[in-house]
Amino acid sequence: MGLDMFLNAKRYIWLEEDELASKVAELLPELQGLRVKEILVEAAYWRKSNWLHAWFVKNVQKEVDDCGHYKVEREQLEQLRQLILKALSTRDASLLPPQSGFFFGSTDVNEHYWADLRDTEVTLVKVMDDLPSAWDFEYHASW
Repeated sequence: MGLDMFLNAKRYIWLEEDELASKVAELLPELQGLRVKEILVEAAYWRKSNWLHAWFVKNVQKEVDDCGHYKVEREQLEQLRQLILKALSTRDASLLPPQSGFFFGSTDVNEHYWADLRDTEVTLVKVMDDLPSAWDFEYHASW
């Protein structure tokens, strides 16, 4: 058990994209005759990055930590990325402090913490660059 965190990306397939929906249905024969309306992908995954979960709870979930699914605006992801860059450049862990919790992992500010920040910044850049504005984001955590 542990804190597992997901950033999902969802894209709705509108009527003008019927060809794409048909191709998806061709790949999955069990969908023949059904209308494919959206595509959902796991854009990012973290494990026990409690500092990141704390940020999402505060900035996206309005302080509600309930394992729910929450829409994340692209601007929020960019704000997080900028905060990570600031924390890395100043080595100021108070900007993104670790959070304790049941199965949340270590709260030590050590090289693993800083590496997690660096990896997350790279992940956010990739996700935002690879997935254009037609994609919506959603955060979900479980433990």
